[in-house]
Amino acid sequence: MKTIGYAAQSADTPLAPYEFERRALRPEDVAIEILYSGVCHSDLHTARSDWPGTMYPVVPGHEIIGKVIEVGADVVNFAVGDKVGVGCMVDSCQECDQCHHDHEQFCREGFTGTYSAPSRVDGTATQGGYSRHIVVREEFVLSIPEGLDIAKAAPLLCAGITTYSPLRTWNVGPGSRVGVIGLGGLGHMAVKLAVAMGAQVTVFSRTPGKEKDAFALGAEAVLISSDADAMAEAASSFDLIIDTVPVRHDLSPYTPLLDVDGSLVIVGQVGPVDETSTVPLIMGRRSIAGSLIGGIAETQEMLDFCGRKNILPEVEMIRMDQINEAWDRMERSDVHYRFVIDMASLATAA
Repeated sequence: MKTIGYAAQSADTPLAPYEFERRALRPEDVAIEILYSGVCHSDLHTARSDWPGTMYPVVPGHEIIGKVIEVGADVVNFAVGDKVGVGCMVDSCQECDQCHHDHEQFCREGFTGTYSAPSRVDGTATQGGYSRHIVVREEFVLSIPEGLDIAKAAPLLCAGITTYSPLRTWNVGPGSRVGVIGLGGLGHMAVKLAVAMGAQVTVFSRTPGKEKDAFALGAEAVLISSDADAMAEAASSFDLIIDTVPVRHDLSPYTPLLDVDGSLVIVGQVGPVDETSTVPLIMGRRSIAGSLIGGIAETQEMLDFCGRKNILPEVEMIRMDQINEAWDRMERSDVHYRFVIDMASLATAA
């Protein structure tokens, strides 16, 4: 299938129109016309080779909303015209213990990313959602609930599941005391989801000024992490803290805020963090953990939950030809809180 997208040809070139071929449908495949594509910081990191292993040319995008236009002979769960989503994975071994337990993100052989990953079948590079079409095996296609605004839903496929999964894993519910570090694309979803689960949510910010946004999202409090007295008063008052900060930073101000058996879960920074003392961990049986997106079943659960609760990210719609400017703005944190590309603009942009 001939299609068009926007690709980076190298680490130092901007995204530009790129024509390429999607594979012919296999029996288990679903062909999708992409309607909306979310913009994730991971897209920029991959295209600029901030992380090793980028396969060029690369078409980024792993927050995909579209409609089914064709199905393979063995497909049973989707039909032409269905509104569907595709997230960060398009394949896994399907045979290991983690895959059998619906944790494909922890596949023992490594999951196949939606872009810049070698296909398990023929080794060709996967290409993502900044494109007109995509072909994905049925097991990695998600149903979009009726009534959920598809123009805003795309970031749920990464930012949504990345924050939903630790909230579910650590059993957040009514009365849980949840802190969220960072109020960006991930952080604002963590607040919305935790509030919808019944938690008491506090946003941590280094400086004042986030109160209005935090309260509008449903948070009950804002704690200024640079205020030593306020942080000391908050000692042992959280069951779970979700850390969405995407750069190296110091965890030590936050671990004493956890109650006994509390956990700080990192979902933002991929790489080193500053050295931290083990004293608060040992003295309160506290823990520091990490979490990676979620499996397909959990992602579907998240979408259904958002459908019932009408939870959607706060988005700014852009045209495909605005993507390089959007990436520049994203690096300056000049977005509240997630860009979404209207893929109908691709024809005129290209």
